[in-house]
Amino acid sequence: MVHLYVSSTAPDTDFTAKLIDVYPPNPDYPLGFDLNIGDSITRMRYRNSLEKPELMQPGKVYPVAIHLYPTANVFAKGHRIRLDISSSNFPRFDLNPNTGEPLQQHRRMVCADNTVYHDGERASHVVLPIIPSPKSSE
Repeated sequence: MVHLYVSSTAPDTDFTAKLIDVYPPNPDYPLGFDLNIGDSITRMRYRNSLEKPELMQPGKVYPVAIHLYPTANVFAKGHRIRLDISSSNFPRFDLNPNTGEPLQQHRRMVCADNTVYHDGERASHVVLPIIPSPKSSE
């Protein structure tokens, strides 16, 4: 689960999260490799309910959760965990015109200037459950 505190200049926008296993350089991948473990999206108009859309007030800070689907991964020695936060993951997820117009009926698109906060009062974070390896419990 990814918990963010966000704001935008647009009345509607998306926030996406991608959990990645970063492989170090090795003979098979001399530049390393970024393995996508899981990803998901929250369209801000549906941040509180899929049945009742609520547009954003530009500049206002909102808490939002991005639910990553359940998965499991063993991060091998030398690998790193990376979390990518973005406003788009096209073509995996549909584009958001950022206008607040009805979906699939928009007449224009606008750029959204989005901010993710990570200060003491608005601590954006990821929750990763850790399951000990059977070897480590011996």
